[in-house]
Amino acid sequence: MKFKIAKPVILASASPRRKEILSLLDFPITVIPSLVSEDIDVPTDDFAAYARELASMKTSAVAKEHDNHIVIGADTIVVHEGKLYSKPNSKEQAKTFLQELSGKTHTVITGVGIFEGGILRVFSVETAVTFRELDDVLIDAYVDSGDSMDKAGGYGIQTAGALLVEKIDGDYYNVMGLPLAKLTEHLRRLALIALKDGDPYIAY
Repeated sequence: MKFKIAKPVILASASPRRKEILSLLDFPITVIPSLVSEDIDVPTDDFAAYARELASMKTSAVAKEHDNHIVIGADTIVVHEGKLYSKPNSKEQAKTFLQELSGKTHTVITGVGIFEGGILRVFSVETAVTFRELDDVLIDAYVDSGDSMDKAGGYGIQTAGALLVEKIDGDYYNVMGLPLAKLTEHLRRLALIALKDGDPYIAY
């Protein structure tokens, strides 16, 4: 499917995975990474709010300089048993993450911000991911590949990290870093994008 856009779109993220996902809508995208710090307090009872706050910060930082654009920002986190699993800062931490998630179900939460016309709207999507029982040989080989290091929770479902996953319940693209179906729904409802054939820009 091909979509038309009401205004130029900026993706406020350096993630190649998010660019790849958003490109599926087949309209031009400009990438301007947000450089805001992620150093904010992590709540112990509402991780979705934390993901939305990060998405809001990233989107707003880019939108300040491009208020005549549609700006989309996002942040993805992994949560298990009340603990936040960020991007690992070492191979040792990545191995620990995967050992702790082995054989269990964790939650991937992506917060998404949409800025347009001076208004910022934010939402979040959650997907449950269940890992297989992982042996140390597999964990070591995966971490040594380098794939763990720039991904929340220490794995990427779209790469060899798929070998770690038993099943998912929810949006696959959300686990990759951008819940495309829900984002598209919001953009269409806001009359910011429309299908090229017979789909007018009408908010509903």
